[in-house]
Amino acid sequence: MKKKIAIIGSGIAGLTAANLFKENSIFEVKVYEKEKTLSLEEGYGIQLAPNSTSILNKIGLSNIDNKDFFNPSKLNFYSSDNQKICDLDLSRFNSEKFKYTTLKRSVLIEFLKNKLFSNNLKLGKEIKKVSKIRDKLLINFKDNTNDLVDFIVVSDGVFSNTKSVIENKNIQPIYNGSIAIRTILKNLSEFNYDKNNISLVMLKNAHVVIYPINKTGELNVVCIIRQKLSNNIDLKTLIKKEISSQNKNLENLFENKLEYWPIYTSKKPSKSIYENLFYIGDAFYTFPPTMAQGASQSIEAANELFNLLSSDNKRNPDLFFKKRLERTKVINRRSKLNHHIFHFSNPILKTVRNKSLKIMLKNKIFLNNYIGKVYN
Repeated sequence: MKKKIAIIGSGIAGLTAANLFKENSIFEVKVYEKEKTLSLEEGYGIQLAPNSTSILNKIGLSNIDNKDFFNPSKLNFYSSDNQKICDLDLSRFNSEKFKYTTLKRSVLIEFLKNKLFSNNLKLGKEIKKVSKIRDKLLINFKDNTNDLVDFIVVSDGVFSNTKSVIENKNIQPIYNGSIAIRTILKNLSEFNYDKNNISLVMLKNAHVVIYPINKTGELNVVCIIRQKLSNNIDLKTLIKKEISSQNKNLENLFENKLEYWPIYTSKKPSKSIYENLFYIGDAFYTFPPTMAQGASQSIEAANELFNLLSSDNKRNPDLFFKKRLERTKVINRRSKLNHHIFHFSNPILKTVRNKSLKIMLKNKIFLNNYIGKVYN
């Protein structure tokens, strides 16, 4: 008899999990999304390290249109005065088939959605209640429908209302003291950075990341600024004060349409009260963006869960949680450290940081331990 899996949320984590489970005939999978449509608007860029492209290639990522993604080979580090400090060779972590990849989030979502059958995806479905019936879970939706399943996989993001409903307690993320501002650049005539690679400009209490997201010349720009949480932020004024005042070369990067969001991170991950219910992606833990591993960890977690449930191991909940928790701790520590280091304001600390980066990014032991353990 097939095992029924309900996936709650149609982001990267949920759609990746659905595609993996769909490939195994012992599973019957449905994705439930509370929104009535899947958002495929242009969207922002994402970075996928080899740890996630190797998984996505199992479901055909290598077949997407060649113009819709990019494979940067370097991460360039710049100081606030626009001097290049050094670069990280990203290609050292690649294999012939699995490479560091950048693309639009919407491109990846559309690819994952199109790989599913229409009956695998149910829109406009919001959870009202979950209860246990023997060894199964009954999902009651707000539209008065229900589904009885063997497993539930929750992947509905950092503000997962489903998690609060299921665990019967208010679960909220934590504002980490920063906001992210993003824009897309198209056909820039004047550009002071490498259009074929990732550039990271480190400023006082802020940093800017620029990278190509396809082969048509579009660049994704994201800046992270330490900022008190507020509902009334004048983006142009904030950028002038915190970004262009420190580096005039960044001024022309923010002339197009701007979008921003506060950066939230999770509290300590916890297991569900139900042994056959799992959290993945941002519903499990939301990382600071300074390791660029948000999407990759969503994909990794989906693959880990797929492998465990496919093995039919009775210790699935404990094994999955233990492995994911260990992985989360490693990447979270690195993300928080990067966030701190990128925003140094003290001139002495900045000098020490810049000199240290030059040394460390040539050291194979450091690269293998600090970055290789994440990317591979």
